[in-house]
Amino acid sequence: MLTGEIWHFDLGEPIDPEAGFDHFGLVVSPPRFTGPLRMVCPLTSTRRPYPWRVEIEPTSDNGLKTISYVQTEHLRSIAVRRGDYRLGAVDQVTLFTVKRILKTLLDL
Repeated sequence: MLTGEIWHFDLGEPIDPEAGFDHFGLVVSPPRFTGPLRMVCPLTSTRRPYPWRVEIEPTSDNGLKTISYVQTEHLRSIAVRRGDYRLGAVDQVTLFTVKRILKTLLDL
């Protein structure tokens, strides 16, 4: 599981308004972040007017079938074992945009 990859995860039972159950997620943890966990932002196909969500157009590289939105506000640590399969990867511009928003949200 590498930074910028989109994976399918079982996020478990959600507590409203968390993302839960079967979801795609964008791996945002850096390459030096090894071990049994990864930092992931879930994806959704629901468009909301939130400035911290990043739109991803479907491409052959990312494997998405519909326009999706990175839910940076739902950043979470996920066990690598929760990853079922790799769908694809986002481009560097999208990854940079997500990281910039995360820095702002986390006040880093």
